[in-house]
Amino acid sequence: MHRWLVSVLRSFGPAMAGVVWALKTQRNLQFHAGATVLVLALGLWLRLAAWEWCAVMLATGMVWAAELMNTALEVLADRVSKEREEAIRRAKDAAAGAVLMAALGALGVGLMVFLPKLWLLL
Repeated sequence: MHRWLVSVLRSFGPAMAGVVWALKTQRNLQFHAGATVLVLALGLWLRLAAWEWCAVMLATGMVWAAELMNTALEVLADRVSKEREEAIRRAKDAAAGAVLMAALGALGVGLMVFLPKLWLLL
């Protein structure tokens, strides 16, 4: 059991290295990180209920996952070819579209969770 747990924990190393690299090098992920900090602070200030935290964290996680997958695809595509190729452009555009859809979904969740609470404060 101990060896298994150690091997599982070690497997998180490359994943964390990828997130750290992306945070250092990808402007869009840095933007999402800032938005995440603001959302967490606002959630704490407004004392979100457990179900609201679940919705906000799921939406936030989906945006981060989409952005990281988009970054991975772009890195691989650039490794395949630096020249303008229609198939690579379409793949990059579709991956960027996935991030946009995740972000719009998260915005919708944020509006549904935060707006009623903020409205009561006015």
